[in-house]
Amino acid sequence: MPSELKIVSCPSGFLALADTDLQHPTSEWFSAQFWQQNNAIEGTSTGRYTTWFVVHQAQHWVLRHYWRGGLMAKLSKDSYLYTGLHRTRAIAELTLLQKLHQEGFPVPRPIAAHISRHGLWYRGDILIERIAGARDLVAVLSQQTLSAQQWQQLGQCIARFHHRGVYHADLNAKNILLSDDGFHLIDFDRGALRPIAHHWQAANLARLHRSFVKEQGKCPQLAFNEQNWSALLQGYNQPI
Repeated sequence: MPSELKIVSCPSGFLALADTDLQHPTSEWFSAQFWQQNNAIEGTSTGRYTTWFVVHQAQHWVLRHYWRGGLMAKLSKDSYLYTGLHRTRAIAELTLLQKLHQEGFPVPRPIAAHISRHGLWYRGDILIERIAGARDLVAVLSQQTLSAQQWQQLGQCIARFHHRGVYHADLNAKNILLSDDGFHLIDFDRGALRPIAHHWQAANLARLHRSFVKEQGKCPQLAFNEQNWSALLQGYNQPI
């Protein structure tokens, strides 16, 4: 039987634990300052905001805060209306990751999430396991090519998620990692399990294609072309 999240109250709100063997988890774990004070930060990933890579008892984790985008960010950078604990972005993502990880999908192992309440509003953070030796596809393709077989394998990987009904809200080249173990999908914020017959999969793929084209516009040497995309689709359309 798949295990469920363990929800623990804390002074600032709630902790949701996917890894129930964690020793003495606290809300401090979701503060970059806490890890800095303990000399436990081993790197960062910078985009619109910073994601922190931390180490705890020989475990390597990724700490991510939930930030708003678009016009709403002008009103509040990181506060969301609270409509129920399991509908918060952090716990919804942790729950989906836990289900997919338990089913053997190539996603990061979920660790924990934190929700801090402020009246009608909340802020959220998530901890996931860092995939050893993995790099995002933009970093990979800026330095090397992928074989036709690898592009097909990526298509097969995405098809596996789609056949399970997994909708990835931001399927782009930076949210696909490549390690020695193959391809992995990350960042399932606003992801969901959807009915397979609703034809959202084509839009998901189109988003990914636009992402490759956009990244190539920023980096002309990015090793991507339409032949690569055709190989991806060939793998995607193979029977599972």
